Amino acid sequence: MQKRTLGKNGLEVSAIGYGCMGLDFGYAHKLGKQEGITLIRQAVDLGVTFFDTAEVYGPFTNEEMVGEALRPVRDQVVIATKFGFDIVDGKQSGLNSRPENIKAVADASLKRLGIEQIDLFYQHRVDPNVPIEDVAGAVKDLIAAGKVKHFGMSEPGAQTARRAHAVQPITALQNEFSLWTRGVQTNGILEACEELGIGLVPYSPLGKGFLTGAMSKDTPPGEGDFRSILPRFTAEAMDKNQALVDLLKRIAQEKDATPAQIALAWLLAQKPWIVPIPGTTKLHRLQENLGAAEVVLTAADLEQIETAAAAIQIEGERYPEQLLKTTGL
Repeated sequence: MQKRTLGKNGLEVSAIGYGCMGLDFGYAHKLGKQEGITLIRQAVDLGVTFFDTAEVYGPFTNEEMVGEALRPVRDQVVIATKFGFDIVDGKQSGLNSRPENIKAVADASLKRLGIEQIDLFYQHRVDPNVPIEDVAGAVKDLIAAGKVKHFGMSEPGAQTARRAHAVQPITALQNEFSLWTRGVQTNGILEACEELGIGLVPYSPLGKGFLTGAMSKDTPPGEGDFRSILPRFTAEAMDKNQALVDLLKRIAQEKDATPAQIALAWLLAQKPWIVPIPGTTKLHRLQENLGAAEVVLTAADLEQIETAAAAIQIEGERYPEQLLKTTGL
């Protein structure tokens, strides 16, 4: 597996990481703990060195699974987790990035993961009630204490990220980015990353599964699947957005690849400091995703994709209004 570097402090990771959330959280199909551990270890065997989790996934169970799976290879992998939500009685209950909570979450995550240092600690969502300088300062304290190695943020606005970076340098921003969610190209995030030397970790790089071609208007999200509340996953929206999947299928056929591999290869081709973290519960999909690192898109290929994609109007927002309000702050 090829390697890429996030940030200026040399955090080297596999060119494609593994988003672990969906193993037991968020989607209708969930794996048991031992099944999840097996799949994570298979990812290691396939060359993945970058694993993403969060306290809120479960809550807590995902960190426990990831920690147990990676303990035998701790010195070979990078583990990212996140803080920033209030968790009350086992349920997410608003935002909480008060410094005392950040430090308590770090201690709890270290214990669940069974590690001595968190490699990359993201603020999961910006808390409008806490100055971002205080958040960055709290993580700076954790870094000084040896509990955290690198600071990250998920879904901040560009100016907020710049303010945080001035207090404690940011190693990576984790924002949604894919062929159907391209806000980072217009909202200043890519420019900030380029200027400040920050890596970008696109989550949902396969459009929460839609860009793989495995979903359609006839296969709506099942009960217990968070996609059922997303505007892009209504039957009408999926029908209209099928045009983007059809484009990926055409390019994939030319390249002897799959739509998912083209979607990931397109992201990898954008910048050398972009590291997508697709998730899956299936070994064959994991192998398929990692194969994207070997797909070469030429300048002509990228221009063809760009021209064709520009003619496709994406139907539906990526989140309902209340969730959109927690992004870009």
